Amino acid sequence: MAEKGIFITGTDTGVGKTIVAATIARLLRDRGVNVGVMKPVTSGCIERDGTLISEDAELLTWAAGVPLDEACAPYRLRTPIAPSVAASREGVKIDFNHLKDAYETLRQRHDFVIVEGAGGLMVPLSGGMLVADLMSLLKLSLLVVARPNLGTINHTVLTCYAARQLGLDVRGVIVNSYPESPDMAEEYAPHLIDSLSGAPLLGVFPRIEGAEGRAMVEQLAARLATEPTTRILVREIGCA
Repeated sequence: MAEKGIFITGTDTGVGKTIVAATIARLLRDRGVNVGVMKPVTSGCIERDGTLISEDAELLTWAAGVPLDEACAPYRLRTPIAPSVAASREGVKIDFNHLKDAYETLRQRHDFVIVEGAGGLMVPLSGGMLVADLMSLLKLSLLVVARPNLGTINHTVLTCYAARQLGLDVRGVIVNSYPESPDMAEEYAPHLIDSLSGAPLLGVFPRIEGAEGRAMVEQLAARLATEPTTRILVREIGCA
């Protein structure tokens, strides 16, 4: 394998990073890859039996077929706001060295590790340290998840431009939740993102109506497994 992992970020919050990351984990698992997953920092966690649970990490580990442990979700915060603010309010110090150690633990266990960030590149994690700084620390290439609707071209081009300015290796873009009947803005968005972002469009994941979480990942993975372009996605993220 060319690389040991990929970092998945979004152009904004709510674009479906977790669904995309889980779908890719499932695709790789179905291909026989020993894939690990990591959600370094999760805000908005739920409490279950007295323990804070990252639902994002739960979905990722289910898709990869691995147990959910501390290395997969090192920091879990209750408040659904920017991680640095949530951590400050809850008396938690997010230590980047701890995150790196957790990633290295997963790296030793697995052939390939998918790391899903929080929000976008410029989301603050600790003090002045951003998600982009964590990517640099882990030395991972980047896969950008974008939404399909009006405004996405600006957000996606800005994200890819900022990443390159920071010296990050952008492997490509996934447009997620693309509708079966796109409106005018959605119809031309993938083409313009491919043309203007400076990064290849590696996939257009369809919107799956009436399904959530695991059911959505299963349907997406099954559908994408039959598409020739999926081989290109797997190759470009370094897992061919």
